[in-house]
Amino acid sequence: MKKYCEECGKEVNTKIITKKEVYDVCGEAVEVEARVLICAECGEELFCEELDNATLVNAYNEYRKRHKLLLPEEIREIREKYGLSQRSFAKLLNWGDKTICRYENGSIQDKAHNSLLLFFREPENMRTYITENEVMLKESQKARLLKYVEKLEQHEESRVGRKLLNQFFSKELSEENGYRAFDYDKVCAMVLFFAHKSPELLKTKLMKLLNYSDMIFYKENGISISGLRYAHLPYGPAPENFDILLGTMAADHIAHIEVFYDNGYEKHQVVPEKEMPKNVLSKEELDVLNRIYTKFEKFGSAEISNYSHKEKGYVETKKGEIISYAYAKDIELN
Repeated sequence: MKKYCEECGKEVNTKIITKKEVYDVCGEAVEVEARVLICAECGEELFCEELDNATLVNAYNEYRKRHKLLLPEEIREIREKYGLSQRSFAKLLNWGDKTICRYENGSIQDKAHNSLLLFFREPENMRTYITENEVMLKESQKARLLKYVEKLEQHEESRVGRKLLNQFFSKELSEENGYRAFDYDKVCAMVLFFAHKSPELLKTKLMKLLNYSDMIFYKENGISISGLRYAHLPYGPAPENFDILLGTMAADHIAHIEVFYDNGYEKHQVVPEKEMPKNVLSKEELDVLNRIYTKFEKFGSAEISNYSHKEKGYVETKKGEIISYAYAKDIELN
């Protein structure tokens, strides 16, 4: 990328460096690792809106992590799972019309608002709130919302059988899972997305597509899609305990692995059993999945494995070690 450097007085080649920067967030000093564009000739820092915005997002997310506040993406997920617009959700909560919009666009919520949003993560809590409080919604809106709650409660009952699965995957937010608790529904949606896009998708390639999707989304948004942790394995990065994960998906009739032989080689093909679910992945998450699919559409399993072996996160870890999402900043898909 070329940019005009005022120090050199001309257009110059640029490069990106990483450095520690301190941001003031709500009166608190927050240190983050920033990616900065500089002149390749004199080292002068150059303005790059994309990189500066990404660093600011990381600073805000670090503040949220310190104070256990929901991320903008998580707030949007809570609202969308009840089928509510930003305005309707604000009205339900008796908040200002623009409040939810601001929170979803990156403004930091106060702790009282955060506690109420956390309360609504559980459908039964939403039912209690609707039935025991005077809410500023029309009767038709309340009836529709209660139908959403009923469906979600039924869905939650079906999730009880996943308790054993969740024991194998981290719920504690950290840089190893991209600051998101493991989300089985999102993982299934990601697998179905790639399985339907690629009719002859092999398991090895799927593992890499999931890894790149999570890493790139984290790089751009400060949070992963699935909450999966990825381990350094011989054929490249792969979700930890992926055999347990795929076995659960087969038991749930979501997708399964079929083994076949091609010229003497054993191959493991991912076969979807369900259609791609709606309203599980956000527009932003789907955008990243589409970009990853387009980038690696023509890659075979061996080719994408070799490609992943060159990533810094893979090079600097040993077999079996977890590859931190901190390495996401080093991934370039150009």
